[in-house]
Parts: sequence; structure tokens; C-alpha cells
Amino acid sequence: MAALNLTCPFSPPAHGYLRHRSLPKFKTRVSCSFSPLPSKFKRQYTSVMIVPTGIGAAIGGYAGDALPVARAFSSVVDCLITHPNVLNAAMLYWPMSNVLYVEGYALDRLAEGLWALEPVHQNRVGLVLDAGIEEDLRIRHLQVVDAARASLGLSFVEYTVTDLPLMVEKWVDPKCGQSTGRIQNPDSLLRAVEKLVKGSDVNAVAVVARFPDDDDEDIDDYRQGMGIDLLAGVEAVISHLVVKHFQIPCAHAPALSPPQLSTSVCPKSVSEEIGYTFLPCVLAGLGTAPQYLIKGTEILGKNCISASDVDSVILPIDACGGDGALAFANSKRNRPLIIAVEENETVLNDTPERLGIEAVRVSNYWEAIGVVAAHKAGINPDSLRRDRIKNIQNHSLLEYHSRTMLKL
Repeated sequence: MAALNLTCPFSPPAHGYLRHRSLPKFKTRVSCSFSPLPSKFKRQYTSVMIVPTGIGAAIGGYAGDALPVARAFSSVVDCLITHPNVLNAAMLYWPMSNVLYVEGYALDRLAEGLWALEPVHQNRVGLVLDAGIEEDLRIRHLQVVDAARASLGLSFVEYTVTDLPLMVEKWVDPKCGQSTGRIQNPDSLLRAVEKLVKGSDVNAVAVVARFPDDDDEDIDDYRQGMGIDLLAGVEAVISHLVVKHFQIPCAHAPALSPPQLSTSVCPKSVSEEIGYTFLPCVLAGLGTAPQYLIKGTEILGKNCISASDVDSVILPIDACGGDGALAFANSKRNRPLIIAVEENETVLNDTPERLGIEAVRVSNYWEAIGVVAAHKAGINPDSLRRDRIKNIQNHSLLEYHSRTMLKL
């Protein structure tokens, strides 16, 4: 007699087998596989990965060296929100369909519950070039845009040049050791962006400003994977300015003369040594960066992401004092799990303990990925550690009322 194998996605009856009346000539064997509920019955798991720029982060403080971490997290979570400092690697980038490229100012507003993110299929990107860029360097950047249009299929509308040189200044804040700076002609930048937004209907902007060239001695530490990124702080100032005024995605790439060839550049800094511009990663990121919606003035669609959708936030151990990190940590609704990575040290001293933030300390990003995987599975991460689960405590109702009366 022939045997019939059936695989069922449901729980078998108590007697352990199934009789099929319409197949009397077959002896029936049933193998049942048990699997969790399909993803459509569960809310998507969303993580935010933050590595603030210009603070000398051991991982993420150089030329896109936190990108492998983002790639690893993207394979575990349903949605990863992070910012250009994590994803930009000058000539290099890595497309990830479930990663949202969100500028730092917008990320802070998201954390505060003021803005939401609206995923898109494609943006209409415009380019602003600093009038202070030399002709040959300007042509190099325009060639990058044409290459991105032809080889990547990205949608770039047009470019404009500022009416005045932006005059970038950069320095290190002596109080905290973080790089920062300013542009002397911010209004010129805003006028150029406004021209693209209103005249060409762009909804994302790449900015290229001419940065002062450093002496090789000034960047030796950075090229050896030490110290801080002297450019990064003022890059954030530039993109924050545009996003604050226009509420659209923006990222910046500095225009610099190519550095002198060195045979001993650290791997985590070397992506900035292999081309004439830092623009390719910016264009790739802005191509599908989510749009920013101001809550209360915009109608939020069902696919929009708000602060309450964030399940976990991963930060360097001593960089927990930014606006976004504090807003997530102090959230009153659906507070996300805060994960602080000890191996990723910076020049700051904003630890969870110093700021009164409840956080899970992990030694490295390997452990952070494990914590996120457990959290996504609905498992208390402590249950995966030795002797971390203690006896459950009795919360006395009488004691609660006593404390309440004392407060009154």
C-alpha cells in the first residue's frame, strides 16, 4: 500500500495522526512543522543606530568604518534607522533595503516625537556646489553625478552654485574635544537650496562645500585611525542648517584637494584616499532617504515611522548625551531598549550612569547584536546570561499607597 506524506502548518489533533476519508487506499503519515506566527501578525522591529560625528568614536569615527556594524544589524532587525556618519564611506557605500538614511537633525526631531519618517521609492535630488570650489574640482563632482545617473539610475534633477563662497571654518571645541565649525555665508547656502526646492521641485539635497586643505601633519592621526575627524563637526553644522530650514533630506560631502599618496593609511580611514570626491556615498544615500513629516501639520500614512515605533537604540558607551539619545531614553510611551557599547569609546564622557539613563551595557557590537536578536524575539536578554534572572519580587499595594501619601 502506498504511503502519503502530508506536511501541515497547523497543530495536529491529539491522537497524533490524521485520517483522510477521501483517500481510503492510502496509509497516511503526517509530519507537522511548528513555526512562530507569520510576520504579518507581529509589529516590525525597528532599531536606531547612532554614532555621533566628530567625536573620535573608535568604531564609526573615521571613513564609514561603522558601516559593517549597520550591515550586521540590518540582517537582524526589520528596519534600521541610522545617519550619514554611519553609512557614508566616501567612494564606497552598501545598499540595504531595510535601512533608512536619516540626517542627524531629523533623527533628533524623530526621537523627540516632533517629526516622522515616510519611506519612499525614489527622491528627486538636487546638488548645491560651493562657489569657492575650483573649476577642475567642480567638474570632478559633476562627473560623479552623471555616473550615478547613468550607472545607478538615480534621479538627479539639476545643480546650482552658491552666489558667494561659503567660506568653511573648522576647529576642535577645547571643552569637549569634539570637532565643530561654521560657514561664514550661511544665507548663500540657503538661497541656493531654496532655488532648487522651489524652482526644480527637488525633495532632497546634496551639498558640496570647499574645505580648507590641511597640512599632512594635521591629518596624520586620522589617517592612522586615531584622533578625531576634523571635517565631520562642521559637516553636521551644514546639513543641520538645511534640514532645519527646509525639512528635506540633506547630506554633505567636502571638496578637498587629493591628499599626497601614503603607503601606510589605516584601513578604516582609507576609503577617503581612493578618489577625487566623497560624493558617491552621499548620492546613493539620498536617492532613497525617507522624507520628513512634521507631526501635527502632515497627515501620517500607515507606513510612516514615529518615535513610538522604535524598539531599541544602540550607542557608544560615552556618547549618550545627544538630543536624540536623551529623548529616546526619557520617552514616556514605548520607551526603547537603550544599548551602550563599551568598546566604542569617544572623546566624550556622557555615560548612561552619569546621565541617569537606564541602559544595557554590552562589551562590543557582537553582544549588541545578540541583545537585539533576543529583544526582537520577545525574550528578556538577561535570560540568556548566567544567574541574571532573580526571584520575582512582591510589589506591596500597602507600600505603594504609603509612598504615594508621602509624596503628597
